[in-house]
Amino acid sequence: MANVTFKGNPVTLLGNEVKVGEQAPNFTVLANDLSPVTLDTYKGAVKLISVVPSVDTGVCAAQTRKFNEEAAGLDNVKVLTVSVDLPFAQKRYCATEGLENAVTLSDHRDLSFGKAYGVAIEELRLLTRAVFVINSEDQVTYVEYVSEATNHPNYEAALEAAKAAK
Repeated sequence: MANVTFKGNPVTLLGNEVKVGEQAPNFTVLANDLSPVTLDTYKGAVKLISVVPSVDTGVCAAQTRKFNEEAAGLDNVKVLTVSVDLPFAQKRYCATEGLENAVTLSDHRDLSFGKAYGVAIEELRLLTRAVFVINSEDQVTYVEYVSEATNHPNYEAALEAAKAAK
């Protein structure tokens, strides 16, 4: 399992660590309208999944904005931001930030995504910061578990992986 800290304190991640080359695990999260979303919802597209503890914090907001702005021009790439924020809070955040096309997905109900991707923090019931790129065949092509959850991910590496994925 990835060794991760949150504000310098070690945390326990629930679920299985995802590795490059594996088939992406399925999950069920909620869209802002409370409809269920699964991996199959985006079948045939490259998925850049940006995982954040909460969109209401500075680093998470910056990460969400950066990936949505930078990947907007990429063909067949869907940027999905996953957190345990309630769908209503995610919708409000996107409206406040002017991110009309951002896709925010809530894992608050049962941590389906968090456990499937090994990002659920047991002690806080939040998701740790991570980035996954999944190609159009649902194979994992890039993984980053950010070692300190309050730090930024490697934006350039993730975007390059999304560009290279088919």
